[in-house]
Amino acid sequence: MQREESAERKHMESKSDLASSSSPRSGGSRRAILRGLGVVLPPLLTIVVLIWAWNTIENYILRPIESGVRQAIVWSIPDKTFSESPEGSIINSTASRIGFLYHGTEYVPGPTGRRYIPDYVKKSVDEQADYFGDYSPAPATANAYWHRYVQLTYMPRWQVVPIFVCVFTIVLYFLGRLFTVGMGRWFVQGFDHAILSIPIVNKVYGSVKQVTDFAFSERDIEFNRVVAIQYPREGIWSLGFVTGDSMREIAEATGEQMLSVLMPTSPMPMTGFTVTVKKSEAIDLNLTVDEAIQFVVSCGVVVPNQQRVDTLTAPGSTTTIVPPTIMPATAEQDLAEQDLAEQDLTDPPPRPSP
Repeated sequence: MQREESAERKHMESKSDLASSSSPRSGGSRRAILRGLGVVLPPLLTIVVLIWAWNTIENYILRPIESGVRQAIVWSIPDKTFSESPEGSIINSTASRIGFLYHGTEYVPGPTGRRYIPDYVKKSVDEQADYFGDYSPAPATANAYWHRYVQLTYMPRWQVVPIFVCVFTIVLYFLGRLFTVGMGRWFVQGFDHAILSIPIVNKVYGSVKQVTDFAFSERDIEFNRVVAIQYPREGIWSLGFVTGDSMREIAEATGEQMLSVLMPTSPMPMTGFTVTVKKSEAIDLNLTVDEAIQFVVSCGVVVPNQQRVDTLTAPGSTTTIVPPTIMPATAEQDLAEQDLAEQDLTDPPPRPSP
């Protein structure tokens, strides 16, 4: 029995040793994977967002405009198709098809055989069928042949996209100039008021407008510095952006200069609230507005280099200060008792008196 118990004990100890030896490896691999995700995800998500934005602009703006322009060009071309041979045409019949020659242009039957299209249009589209992709279906009508011919000849993609980007940028510039002053601003305000008065739609529109205003608009509120104040209670410090000197009556009532501080919320700093605090109760931080926003968005994970605890330096000096280790009183007592116990074990026992 004793042999079996000792063998089982050795087996359990070997298992625990294996588990303890493998845990650092698994922890290290997990840490490496997380670090790899931290490196890969930011550029990957940036590319995904940019692709999504371009696809949205292409599907809802570029393609409708492109289709309208192509339709106008096709409509303006004379003698596009004929349902039968017109007067003055010369019948041109072969073993495979029946066509005619009209004003020096040869016309052949379309895909349905009910209308005739110019032979050069059909040949050009058929020869460049790969331009529209391997899985793109062939044109089913004579009008579809003309649309593809116009796209190949007058509106190739390598020309349309740069022109569209330039025109779109110019239009955005003039719209921005128009809607920021005078009648344009009044029109935008009226449109916003009308949309926000529609139930259900106002919830979506209001949220989207908040995000776009924060991301793209030039804010009237300019943050001149970043401060830390004790909020929501004493002992809890929060970051804020100074937006002004608050109200005169509050300063007169307190007898001290006041500050208006915008308190952003994590992880979406475009929302927040405004508080008024005494200037003496606010601590100016060595942070830029962008660094403070990164700190708020990351929920305190991203800390600027000059504000990290391990690189904290005293004002006017270049020496690094290592913050003292803060331990509760019980932990200090435990360490003191442990030191006394170790000292008792190392000291030799007193010799008995004769």
